[in-house]
Amino acid sequence: KKPRGSQAMSARLYGRLWHVMVKFFRVPDEPPSPPARPGEPFKVFQPSQGYLRYQKFRFWVLLTLLDVPLMALWIWVLVAIWWLGLLLAPVFLVAIILPDIIAFVAIHLRYDTMWYALSERSMRIRHGIWMIQETTITFENVQNLSLEQGPLERHFGIARVVVQTAGGGAGGGSGGSGGHTGMIEGVSNAPEIRDLIMERVRRSQTAGMGDEPSRVPAGTWLWTEAHLDALRKVRDRMLTAIEQGYA
Repeated sequence: KKPRGSQAMSARLYGRLWHVMVKFFRVPDEPPSPPARPGEPFKVFQPSQGYLRYQKFRFWVLLTLLDVPLMALWIWVLVAIWWLGLLLAPVFLVAIILPDIIAFVAIHLRYDTMWYALSERSMRIRHGIWMIQETTITFENVQNLSLEQGPLERHFGIARVVVQTAGGGAGGGSGGSGGHTGMIEGVSNAPEIRDLIMERVRRSQTAGMGDEPSRVPAGTWLWTEAHLDALRKVRDRMLTAIEQGYA
């Protein structure tokens, strides 16, 4: 459906603003590409429209909490001292309207600069305008994978997939034990993305033990027979060393 009236005008104005932002702040206009071999397919996507509606809802709630007291204060001044209220009207209008316009545009800019890319071996997350943050996580280093969804996110049909590494990999926020955390937020198919990442994590970790990569069904244990054999050897050597120490 083709937008009409104010929607079409808003879309044109935002398109011009986006062009200026891309040129002035050197924001990448193309989605990121994860490390991949030549010809290797990869999946690139953005948050769903539900995430944009979610952010707008939070914006309007915050707007109400901030602007209603300011408007009430201006009305009180206008009733108490009418000429002072008229004199301060432009100040109150700027204090109320200008930050709201900036915040509303920032929501759209943040949404349009959020990208996720998944290859067979790694994932890449990019977001930001003033400070562009790009996180790359190799599936071989992934330690934990979880799905998080609050009540408000559930209402808008979105969730976030949290990926934590064991440490030493490239990442954004710090996790436990020296690791890093990457977050795919605002997606409507979070369980599907989680299962896709889990499958590639298993394949990468299995290949890391010297075996051929295999497709392991989601929900199975990450430890392979090669892991268990290595642990048994360590156990036997420790028992032997202990016995020799007591002999």
